[in-house]
Amino acid sequence: MSGKSLEGRVAFITGGLRGIGRACAERLAAEGAAVVIADLDSEDEANKIIRDHGLRADYIRADVTSETDWQRAHQFVAERHGQLHILVNNAGTDLTGAVEDIRMEDWRRIMAINVDGVFLGTKTFTPMLAKSGTVVEGGSSIINVSSIMGLVGMSEVSAYNTSKGAVRMFTKGIAMEFAAKTMPIRANSLHPGFVETPLLHAGFQRWVDSGAAEKVQDLIDGMNEATPMGRLAQPSEIAGPVAFLAGPDSSYMTGTELVIDGGWTAQ
Repeated sequence: MSGKSLEGRVAFITGGLRGIGRACAERLAAEGAAVVIADLDSEDEANKIIRDHGLRADYIRADVTSETDWQRAHQFVAERHGQLHILVNNAGTDLTGAVEDIRMEDWRRIMAINVDGVFLGTKTFTPMLAKSGTVVEGGSSIINVSSIMGLVGMSEVSAYNTSKGAVRMFTKGIAMEFAAKTMPIRANSLHPGFVETPLLHAGFQRWVDSGAAEKVQDLIDGMNEATPMGRLAQPSEIAGPVAFLAGPDSSYMTGTELVIDGGWTAQ
C-alpha cells in the first residue's frame, strides 16, 4: 500500500502504545489517518512514548473492560474529531497453564480484556462508525485483533485459545449483522502468529520462571525453528495488513480472518 490511502479518516486503536498497537498507530498515521490511542498509561507516560517514537496521535487513558471508559473515549473522539472510520480492537493479554491450575479470577480477567473489550468497543462506536462510513470509499472498518490461537489449539493455552476464538466468531457475527442492515461498516479479524512484542517476551519469561526453559532466547529460538519462515514477525509486518483492512483496498472484505503467521497454520 502506498500514498495516503487513509487521508481524512479517523482511527481509534486500543493498546496502542506498544507492540502491534503502536506499529498500527505509526502505519495508519503514515497513511494519512488521524489516530487516537487508548491504553492504560498515565497521560505523562503516554505523551513521553508518543514523543520518543515520533507518533502523530492523540491519547486517552482507558480500560477496555470498563463501559464507562469506553463512553468517555466516545466523547473524546466526538469532541476532537466528530467522526470515526477505523476501530482497531487490539488491547489484549495472555494466560497460560494447565486447565486444572487456572484460577477463576484469571480466567475472568482474560475474557474481560480480550473479549469484553472487543464487544464494548464495537457496541460503543457502532453508531459513529455507521454515520462516518457513509462518506468514505469502502465504508468504516472494524479490525479485531485475534491470533492464530483463535484458529488452532496449543497445550496449556486453553484460556487464550478460548478468548481469541471468541473474537473471531464475534467478528463474523457483527459483520453479518451490519451487512443485513446495509450499515456501511465492515468487520474482519486479524490473526497474527508469533510476533516479537513486549507481551510475547513477558509470556516467555513466565515460562522460564516456571522452569519450562532456561532462558527466553531458547523459547524464541524454538519458535523460530517451528515457524516455516524461520523467524518471529516484527510488529510492522502486522501493521501493514491492518492498514489494508482499514482502507478502500479491502472494500469487499467483511466477516473474514486475515492470517499473518509465517506459515504456522499451513503446516
